Amino acid sequence: MDFELSDEQEMLRDVSRSMLSAHCTPELVREVSTTGRDLDDKLWQRGTEIGWTGLAVPESHGGADAGLVELCLIAEEIGRAAAPGPWVDTALAAYVAHRGGAPDDVVDGLASGGRRAAVVIDHALVQAAAAVDWFLIVDDAQVRLVEADSSTTRRRRTLDESRGFYAIGDIADGGHLLDVDAQSVRDAAAVLVAADALGVGERLLQMTVDYAKVREQFGRPIGSFQVIKHKAADMLIALRGVRAATYYAAMTFDAGLTEASSAASVAKAFAAEKVPAIAGEALQTHGGIGFTWEHDLHLYLRRAKVDEVLCGDAAFHHDRMAQLPG
Repeated sequence: MDFELSDEQEMLRDVSRSMLSAHCTPELVREVSTTGRDLDDKLWQRGTEIGWTGLAVPESHGGADAGLVELCLIAEEIGRAAAPGPWVDTALAAYVAHRGGAPDDVVDGLASGGRRAAVVIDHALVQAAAAVDWFLIVDDAQVRLVEADSSTTRRRRTLDESRGFYAIGDIADGGHLLDVDAQSVRDAAAVLVAADALGVGERLLQMTVDYAKVREQFGRPIGSFQVIKHKAADMLIALRGVRAATYYAAMTFDAGLTEASSAASVAKAFAAEKVPAIAGEALQTHGGIGFTWEHDLHLYLRRAKVDEVLCGDAAFHHDRMAQLPG
């Protein structure tokens, strides 16, 4: 297994980061949140033009025939920018729909970004439900793709100010029953949440280091104090662990290895433990300014706390790993 990114993967990461840095500012994230929207139409279009939503489907459907590793690269950059919008859910739905035998026009619509999807796993809260056309339902051992207007939605307030979440009402029978393993979809979704959390953690570390360079105490930058250096070093070490676990899980998934499911739980559990802790250290280093609404730190701290519980928290995945064979 090759753990190095290819030139194409590095280019995808760099182009995505550049676009989000230029067009997904904290001001835009706040505007989308305060106006009660689930996405920004122009930002959504920019993501689809890069090809995010069709990454994991074949070229015959307008995709790039990539895998979970590439989706993780996108999820990481989306988390780094705290970007609103269901690109990752739509890309995962397109991948599962293609693998599960959905009609070509459905796959094409998702891959192009012309139709959006939200992933509903075991009746949990759903991102951007009011802005999507399809729900990818994962319930027990069954995976279905159903039209979003087949169920009622109710927006629910969470800690996360960068994404809108919804409770979904009863979903009617029907839709497209997909011939895929339900647990593999759960695993992929968990790894993608870990990748989002990784991006959030990277941004928190960057903000902390930048602040420590300019905030002065006792006539010198606080970044020169050993205790702050140790905090930053510990944050970096934790993030390297999250990165290794997340991309190992994605690579085993793409390779179809038997340990892919346990690796997904390791990645999600590790991210759920480490990234919120990193957020806490970032807040402590920023001091009083970090508690204010005007500072951007809270956008990432809140997103980290919600990522902690999406697709199962650390305790859930620890228990799951204990029950897996081998």
